[in-house]
Formats: sequence, structure tokens, C-alpha cells
Amino acid sequence: MTKTPDILCIGSVLWDVIGRAASHMRVGSDVPGRITRLPGGVAMNIAMTLRRFGMTPALLTTIGRDAEGEELISEAVRMGMICDHVYRSDDLPTDVYMAVEAANGLVAAIADAHSLEAAGDKILRPLKNGQLGSETAPFAGPVALDGNLTEELLQTIAASPLFAAADLRVAPASPGKAERLLALLGHPSATLYVNLEEAGLLCQTTFSDSHAAAAALIARGAHRVLVTDGGASASEGTSGDIITQIPPAVMVTRVTGAGDTFMAAHIASEAQGMGREAALDRALTAAATYVSGETPL
Repeated sequence: MTKTPDILCIGSVLWDVIGRAASHMRVGSDVPGRITRLPGGVAMNIAMTLRRFGMTPALLTTIGRDAEGEELISEAVRMGMICDHVYRSDDLPTDVYMAVEAANGLVAAIADAHSLEAAGDKILRPLKNGQLGSETAPFAGPVALDGNLTEELLQTIAASPLFAAADLRVAPASPGKAERLLALLGHPSATLYVNLEEAGLLCQTTFSDSHAAAAALIARGAHRVLVTDGGASASEGTSGDIITQIPPAVMVTRVTGAGDTFMAAHIASEAQGMGREAALDRALTAAATYVSGETPL
């Protein structure tokens, strides 16, 4: 019998190939380090953190029927995620993300999410055919949306009756894809999770702090926003009501997936009934623990 999900995670589920070095790097650097391969992608990173907080996510994504895809599905099932609704393609390979991180932060990254983009709205079929919902009885729980989806698909989601009852939580995936979220900026139930750079891209300006960025996004029509600024601050708010907190100071040992961890911890905290201040504090603590190299609890 299929489990009932607490939340849907829609977007990229792939393999993260991460090279990490303890030294500073620049263009052309060739240094010793460690290379790891782990399940990743924005939707997957969010789902993994949600599982640590006791929630049961269902993945809506595309994963190939290649060896990499079979291994990825097995890992997701082992971690307790619902994979019954994943679109499996014989023609599309499993996506992959590759990044290089050093002591001075993220050096470079390439996200090969072409299969997700090619699958398009096929990944949403369970929301139409009654498995998870339909146009007359849409899914009514929280939905984590990943900015790796195409701009066209995000525009479709923004206007679709399939999401009319959903609590949309939206992440841009990367600064390079932040402007895709403009399609959802005015959605009446969307909460945007962005960093300071992404907020600037959405508003076509730069900001000195997270509070100013949150206020500007709300002025542009955002229903609700959470803006992070690394170790400096984070702000959450709606029109006329913004709170700001300072994250714990930690030694940064990794950065890939930190924003996804923050978002998932915040969603889980609110799902468990925590108030605004407590939910933001818990999310910041989870993200700080993650970047320090520990597993957030």
C-alpha cells in the first residue's frame, strides 16, 4: 500500500559529484582533495533533511532507467522517501551535478539537469490522474518547488488549478536560475527562499542586508519570503512584518546543499507547529550545523 506523503518535493534528484580541497583555489588550480558522490539535487537535498526531521516526502522528478538511476532510486527508498510517482524514462539519462569547493568557498559548479527539463510536465502527472490529486481535488499539503524546473513549467504551475490548494515553498536552485522564479513572485500562497544575491537578481539591484532584500521582494508582490545572507543574517516576512536573526558562527567546511537544508528545516519546523521566531532559529541552526560538516538534527 502506498504511503501518504507529508510533503511533495518537485524538481531535481540526481547524483552530486563534489570535489573538496582544504586549500584556497583559483582558476587553473590543481590541488589534492577528496571527491565524493552522493544523492543530491535541490528536491533531493530538501527531502533528505525533511526525513531527518521526521517527515515523509514524495519525490516528483525524472530519473533514468540507467544503472545510475537504479542506484539513486534504491538510495531514496532506503532513506524512506516515496518514489512511486517518479517519472522513469528509457531515453533520458539520470542527471548529475558537479562542483569544486575549496577553503575560499564554491569555486565552480555545473548542473546537468537536462533530463528534468526535457521531461517537463510529465513529472506532474500524479497530480492530475488522482494518485496525488486532480483539478477538482488538488493536493492540499506543502509542496517544495525547485528552480531547476524550466521557466515555462514554473509559469504553468503558477496558474494551474493543480496547485490551487497547495502551500508552495520555492527555491531558485542557484543564482543563475533565480529569475525563473519571477513566474511565482505574485502567487498568493508561495513562500520564496532565496539568498541575498538571488534576491538582487529578482529585484534587479543589490542589497546590503537580508532585511532590505525581504522588504523589496514583498514590495514587488511576493506573498512571503525568507532571505539568507550567509553568516550575516536571515530575514523572514510578509507585508509589513519582517523578522531578522543572526545565524550561529561556525567554521565552514562545505556549502553545497546548505540553502536546501535551511529551507527543509524551516518547513519541518512550521509543520511541527513552531512559531516564526523558533522556526527561523531552528532552520539557521540546522544550516550552520550542516556547513560545519556535521549532520543537522
